Amino acid sequence: MSTAAAPVERGSGGGVLDRIGQYGDVMVAGLIIGIVVMMIIPMPKALLDVLLVANISMALSVVLATIYTTEPLQFSIFPSLLLMATLFRLALNISSTRLILLHGDAGAVIHSFGQFVIGGNIVVGIIVFVILIVIQFVVITNGAGRVAEVAARFTLDAMPGKQMAIDADLNAGVITDEEARARRQSVSKEADFYGAMDGASKFVKGDAIAAVLIVAINLVGGIAVGMLQQGYSIGDAVQHYSLLTVGEGLVNQIPALLISTATGIIVTRAAGESDLGRDLTAQLTAQPRALMITGGVVALLGLIPGLPPLPFLMMGGGVLGGGLMLRNRRRQASAAAVAEEANALAAAPSEPENVAALLPLDTLELEIGYGLIPLVDKEEGGDLLGRVAMVRRQTATELGLSLAPIRIRDNIQLGSHEYAVKIKGVEVARWMLMPGQILAMNPGMADTHLDGVPTHEPAFGLPAVWIGEAQREQAEIAGYTVVDATSLLVTHLSEVIRNHADELLGRQDTRVLLDTVRERNATAVDELVPDLMSVGEVQRVLQHLLAEGVSIRDLVTVLETLGDKAKLTKDVAILAEYCRQALSRVICGRYVDEGGTLRAITIDPEIDREVAESVARTEDGSVVAMDPARASHIIDAISQQVDAAQAIGAPPVVLTSGATRRHVKSMTIHAIPNLTVLSYHEILPTVRVEPVGMVRVD
Repeated sequence: MSTAAAPVERGSGGGVLDRIGQYGDVMVAGLIIGIVVMMIIPMPKALLDVLLVANISMALSVVLATIYTTEPLQFSIFPSLLLMATLFRLALNISSTRLILLHGDAGAVIHSFGQFVIGGNIVVGIIVFVILIVIQFVVITNGAGRVAEVAARFTLDAMPGKQMAIDADLNAGVITDEEARARRQSVSKEADFYGAMDGASKFVKGDAIAAVLIVAINLVGGIAVGMLQQGYSIGDAVQHYSLLTVGEGLVNQIPALLISTATGIIVTRAAGESDLGRDLTAQLTAQPRALMITGGVVALLGLIPGLPPLPFLMMGGGVLGGGLMLRNRRRQASAAAVAEEANALAAAPSEPENVAALLPLDTLELEIGYGLIPLVDKEEGGDLLGRVAMVRRQTATELGLSLAPIRIRDNIQLGSHEYAVKIKGVEVARWMLMPGQILAMNPGMADTHLDGVPTHEPAFGLPAVWIGEAQREQAEIAGYTVVDATSLLVTHLSEVIRNHADELLGRQDTRVLLDTVRERNATAVDELVPDLMSVGEVQRVLQHLLAEGVSIRDLVTVLETLGDKAKLTKDVAILAEYCRQALSRVICGRYVDEGGTLRAITIDPEIDREVAESVARTEDGSVVAMDPARASHIIDAISQQVDAAQAIGAPPVVLTSGATRRHVKSMTIHAIPNLTVLSYHEILPTVRVEPVGMVRVD
């Protein structure tokens, strides 16, 4: 059997439509040129009749197209179509006016509207025309214009939140780059559409005004031409030209009314899953009780003396009966749904509820108040998303930690200019920015007072003050460090990541790091995992290093050290100390000045020996079992030396022996969290140590 696909034959209709689509641009250009020509060159009456009928047909098709549109962007060409329809209708007005004034005859269509539609009665025709103008201009056009204006404003205001939601979903991996690009284009097109509709609605209003003026000109000019040039009496001139003028006004005003109605439908149409007719039917019949009450009230009105009972009773009975039918059908459907659900539960009574989708937590989240949304919106100059991406790159460069995408979302429970950082769903930091203000931080050298709101910088606790943008230059001259809101938020986020880096490293992240190293140095990984250490044990060693701010970017050195020392001990804390010694160049280099000198605080050997002797072995590792009062005295002594060192500009670094380094750090982690504790094994031979104090306790 042959598997070759037979060519698909297209019908003649499809081929014609395809050919029309290929030359659509030429047709539109020709149509616009033809409309302009209609305004200049006189038109035969037969052709004018055809174009007037085409105008009515086009207006009717536009109304039906808007009814069957499920969302406005499906008819995004409507603003341009509205302009073309208005221009076409004005060209027809000019052509018909020319024929009325020159020949006293504008074709069969206008004559029929003047004779048949209004029965040849001038007064009735003028009244009907005025009513149509009032309906179009006062009711539909004004309402549609107002709705378009409000929709455009709200759509533009909602754009930052929508863009942020798209970027947040993209960062979280919920959508792909292509889907995010498509959603951004949809948001942009929606804003452009409502903005265009806000302006296009003015075409409809201008068209209504032009129709009134054209009818008045035709009426006055026709009577004058009939009396002065055609030799009509005043009565005949009024009768003849008034009927033509009113007929011309009606034949052009009916399509204008249809186009105005289409404008109102398209701007008031919210996105739905079905067309307007189905939505209207479904939603009007969604409340059977309302229909029943309505039918009862209308039927009671028919019983009031003086009112015709037949129409009220017929309509009230019909609405009441329809409401009863809908209510019975709804009850039957509800009973069937309950029975079906009961049968399903009976068939699978022990099936557990699927809540797995609710369990995952984002590793790192940044929640912002609605007042900070402009920091995310690129169109308003916000660059927070790009700066957060730079934070991830900076973390990878400085700490060797590959962060998962940081989810950014708005939270209405926060203050308008407040933000919060969460790790695995738990808030770890929160701060509030001052709207329209910048932060001036005093590094300790500025003595000029600034007028503003005193505060403290959130990342490092430095004294600061909120000032206006106009005071920036004054603050910089006075020696203050001035930062904007985005820089402040990003700096705080970076410091939170650095302080909680060990919590951000999961077991799967460790596996990814090992796989990355394996691609270029398979020996270092295969020699260690899984024979000597598991992935979890490697993770715990890396967490020990990250907890004290040690970069694990040189992961090959860490793995090679673990491969050598894991044969001697399984204590991850001790293995982490071995890794610190292997990374001594990286650790020590952070605190050595340009002259190769390390200014540090030393510890009295007696205290060092006392700490070493108080170490006790437990199932969870080694801990310091020292008298609490004695430990408190030692911590106070270290704190005093640290304050004295910082007063002379030295870094808060304490030197201890290799055996007690991690225990001194564990003793001071809560009282002096920013203290750096180094061992003598981590000092390079080329580094000269300059003691700036010694910790002693009497």
